[in-house]
Amino acid sequence: TPILLFFQTVPKISIAPLFLVWFGVGVTPKILVAFLISFFPIVIDTAVGLRSISPDMIDLARSMGATKTQIFSRFRLPNSLPYVFSGLKVASTLAVVGAVVGEFVGADKGLGYLLLVANSNLLTALMFGTIVALTAQGLILFYLIQVLETWLIPWHITVRSGHEHGTM
Repeated sequence: TPILLFFQTVPKISIAPLFLVWFGVGVTPKILVAFLISFFPIVIDTAVGLRSISPDMIDLARSMGATKTQIFSRFRLPNSLPYVFSGLKVASTLAVVGAVVGEFVGADKGLGYLLLVANSNLLTALMFGTIVALTAQGLILFYLIQVLETWLIPWHITVRSGHEHGTM
């Protein structure tokens, strides 16, 4: 929708300082920035997944007397799950970026803050260590979602073949 497109195009880093003014220094601005950066891949992939089901499948379900709720729960939702997980995996790595951006703007602790301090004081070893820790966080989140995907949708081709659909 145009409203979603509008909010997606707003540079999230540019509104991070506003969150700091509105909500003060603390966890809330970081969470909001991470949420905003992560939100759109999930929404867009979910919408694509919900619409990607074959019209013939929906027609068949209707011809057999399925209600809208049954069509959603038994056809659209299961069909959209691979797309949802694809969006979640992308969002999990972006959430780490969002948290760092939130900490760049106004934090006095956290890995993003530590990265800024290391950069300001030319502490290269600390910068690389922090980057490794942030990378590990993103990878751990990504693989936790992948494990959850394998558990919840073992029937999907990407799980059966060992290949990832639309991901790294």
